[in-house]
Amino acid sequence: MEGTIRKNLKPGMRVNIVLKKDQRTGRLTEGVIARLLTKSPTHPHGIKVRLEDGQVGRVKEILSD
Repeated sequence: MEGTIRKNLKPGMRVNIVLKKDQRTGRLTEGVIARLLTKSPTHPHGIKVRLEDGQVGRVKEILSD
C-alpha cells in the first residue's frame, strides 16, 4: 500500500483517506492533499494528511499525482 510511505505523497495529489470516525467501517473519503501531518517516513495504517476541505485522515489509496 503506497499510502503508508510519506515520500510517495505530496500536496495537490488526489487520494482516498479513511477518517477517524470511519475507521470501523473502512469508508473512504476522496480529496486533495493540502498538508502532510505524519512526520515519520512510514506508518503502517497510512500517512495522516489534511485535505483541502479541512478533513483529516490516513491515506489508503493514491488516485493521481
